[in-house]
Amino acid sequence: MQLRPKRNQRRLEDILREDRETLNRLGYAQELLREIGGFSNFAVSFSIISILTGCVLLYGYGLKYGGPRINTIGWPLVSAFVMCVAASMAEIASAYPTAGGLYYWAFRMGGRGWAWSCAWLNLIGQITITAGINIGAAAYLTGLVMNVLQISPSAALPIIGPVNGWNFWLLVMVLLMIPQVLINIGGVRMVARLGDFSVVWHIGGVILLALLLTFFGRYHNGWTFLLSRTHPVSPANGVATFAIGPFVVPSLMMRVPGMAALYGSGVYAFGFMLGLLQAQWTYTGYDASAHLAEETRLARMNSAWGIFLSVAVSAVTGYVALMVLTNAIPPDKIAETASDPYPVLYILRNALDPFFTNLLALIIAGAMWLCGLASITSMARVCFAFGRDHGFPMSRFVSTIDLRRGTPVNAIIVTSVLSFLVTIYSAAYSVVTSMSTSALYLAYVIPILLNLRNRYTKRGEYTTSETAPWTLSGYGTILNVIAIAGIAVITVLFSIPPNELAGLTLSALGLVLLMYWQFWQRRRFVGPRPPTAEQIVEQERQPRRTR
Repeated sequence: MQLRPKRNQRRLEDILREDRETLNRLGYAQELLREIGGFSNFAVSFSIISILTGCVLLYGYGLKYGGPRINTIGWPLVSAFVMCVAASMAEIASAYPTAGGLYYWAFRMGGRGWAWSCAWLNLIGQITITAGINIGAAAYLTGLVMNVLQISPSAALPIIGPVNGWNFWLLVMVLLMIPQVLINIGGVRMVARLGDFSVVWHIGGVILLALLLTFFGRYHNGWTFLLSRTHPVSPANGVATFAIGPFVVPSLMMRVPGMAALYGSGVYAFGFMLGLLQAQWTYTGYDASAHLAEETRLARMNSAWGIFLSVAVSAVTGYVALMVLTNAIPPDKIAETASDPYPVLYILRNALDPFFTNLLALIIAGAMWLCGLASITSMARVCFAFGRDHGFPMSRFVSTIDLRRGTPVNAIIVTSVLSFLVTIYSAAYSVVTSMSTSALYLAYVIPILLNLRNRYTKRGEYTTSETAPWTLSGYGTILNVIAIAGIAVITVLFSIPPNELAGLTLSALGLVLLMYWQFWQRRRFVGPRPPTAEQIVEQERQPRRTR
C-alpha cells in the first residue's frame, strides 16, 4: 500500500523528464508548467471547435445559401476533408511537440522564412477566431436575453445605439472576455479543468438537444426535407458593397469580368460552396493541442491524438446537432429561419415549450463562453512561442512568463485586446469567420506541404515512423494531397463576396508582412534558439513545481 504512490511518483517524474529532454533536443527550455494530461489536451481543441458555437452561430448563413442540404451533405463533406488535414497535422505534432506548433514544424522542415510566414498566419487566425467566437457569443446572448425578457427588437441605448446591434454586442463581448482572460492568467490547471468540463457540457448538450427535439419537438420534416436544396438567398444578394467599421465601400471584386455573371447565374452548386463556411469555420482551432504540447504530459502522443480526436468526435456530435435542428424547422419556414437574427433560437422557440427552449439556449450560451476561454488559451501560446524567438515587435514583452502562475500573462492580455480591435474593424460576423478560417488553414497547409515536399524529394526533415510515433504510414501522401488541394479551394472561396473584406484584408496584410520580412526581419530573425545553461538548471526544478 505504501509503494504505489512512490511508484506513481517515479513514473510521473520519468514522464516529465522525458518530455523535458525531448523539448531540449528541439531547442527550447521547459518554461511553462507541464500540468495537463491527454484528455485535457483533447478537451481544449474540442472546446475551440465547439459544435454548439460554430454550428449555431453560422446556421442561418449556411441555410440561406445551401438550404437544408448544406447540413445533411455539406457537413459530412467538410468533415471528411478536415479529417485529412487533422491527420496530417497530428503526425507532424508527434515529431515536434512544442508550443510553437505549426511555426516550429515549418522551421524544421522549410527554414526560417517559411516558419516566420506560418507563425504570422497562425497568429492572425488565432486572434480573428477568438474575435469571431466572442462577438458571436455576445450577439447570441443578447438575443437570448431579449427573447426571455421580451425586449423589443427596436430597443436602443444612448450613445451605443440599438441593443440588437454591433456596438452593443461589442460591449457584451468585453464583459464575456474579462473572466476568460482572468482565468487564463490564473494558470493552465483551471483552464484544463474547465476544458474537461466543457467536453461533458458539449456532448451532454447535444444529447439533450437531440432527445428534446426528437421526442417533444412539434415538427419532424423527414429525409425529403433534409435533402432539399431550397434556399432563400441568391449569391448575388448583398455583394455590391461591403462594410469597414461604419463605412460602406463598393465591391472591388464584383468589377472583375465574369464575377457578376457568376453570382447572378443562380447555379446552386456555387451557393452551396459559399455556405460551407458554416462547417469550415466550426472546424478551426484544433491546432490548440499542438500549442499546449509543452504543458502536456506524454506530449508526442497526447498532442497528436488531441488534434485528431477533437475533429473526429466533433464530426459525429456536430452532425447529430445539425440534423435534429434542421429536422425541426417549421414547415415552409426556411426563409424565415435563415433570415432571423438568431435562427437556432427561432427553431427552438417554434419547436419546443418555453422551458425547454430556454434550457437549451442557456446550454448553448455556456458552450460558447467555454469555447472563447479555450481559444484565448491557444491564441496566447502562439503569441508566446513566436515572441520568445523574437519574431515580431514587443517580442520580449509578450514572451515573459509569470513565474508564480507559469502562464504567459502579457501574451494573454495583448492578444485579447487585439481580438477586440479586429472585431471593431470587421463590422460583419461572416467577415471575421472567413478571415480566421482562411488564415488558419493557410498556416495549417504550410507544414503539411513542406512535409510532403521533403518526403517526395528525400531532402530535409520529414516525418517517418521513427521520428513520429503517431504515424500515418503509407496513407500519409494521399491524405496530405487531399488536405493541400482542399485548403487551396477554401482559401479562394472564403475570400470572395460576400466576404470580400476578409480576402482584401489578408492580401493587404500579406503585402505588409512581405515588406516587413524583406526589409527588416530577414536579417534579424533566426528562429528557435537553444536553451542556456541557466534555463536547463531551472528545468530540473520542474517536477517539484508540478506535484
